[in-house]
Amino acid sequence: MIRAWPAATALHCGACLLGACGTSTTPSTTTTSPSTPTTASTATAVGVTKNLAVTPAVRSGLIADDAAYHSLPVSDYTGLDPGMTYYAFDPTNNTYYAAAGLIASAKSLKAQIGDQDDGGYNLFTRPSTTTKWTVFNDGLGSSQDSICPISIPAAVLAVWNWKPNSCFPPQSP
Repeated sequence: MIRAWPAATALHCGACLLGACGTSTTPSTTTTSPSTPTTASTATAVGVTKNLAVTPAVRSGLIADDAAYHSLPVSDYTGLDPGMTYYAFDPTNNTYYAAAGLIASAKSLKAQIGDQDDGGYNLFTRPSTTTKWTVFNDGLGSSQDSICPISIPAAVLAVWNWKPNSCFPPQSP
């Protein structure tokens, strides 16, 4: 009878472990963009890509990192093209995506020429762990023969209402 106690305990522990292995729980996660105020969190369920509002902090970050990419001061740009600016978070790879046209300052000939020659449209990626955007020039993305500089996940394209495998917003009729 003394030997039955360790065997019963081992059997009970094994059953507990097996029960835990068979349990399927999905943890709830909240991701807050470092560039957004803590009061305006961007909560996402695991696996759900969200279209996000462009906050002033996000706007500033996109302009600053794009200006640096083009080796120009931030003052050479006055903002983002409101009809051509997109922002989303994809939790499957913990990455923020943005797409925007920058508005060149009337006082900056270099920025104006860059917008004209390059098309002035850029794609951006940023891991959720950083505040710096990686810029990809997609100035000619709407041209039929253009090749997208990055692959935007299908879920991001879907929340932006872009065509599959595209890298430029739909053209207005």
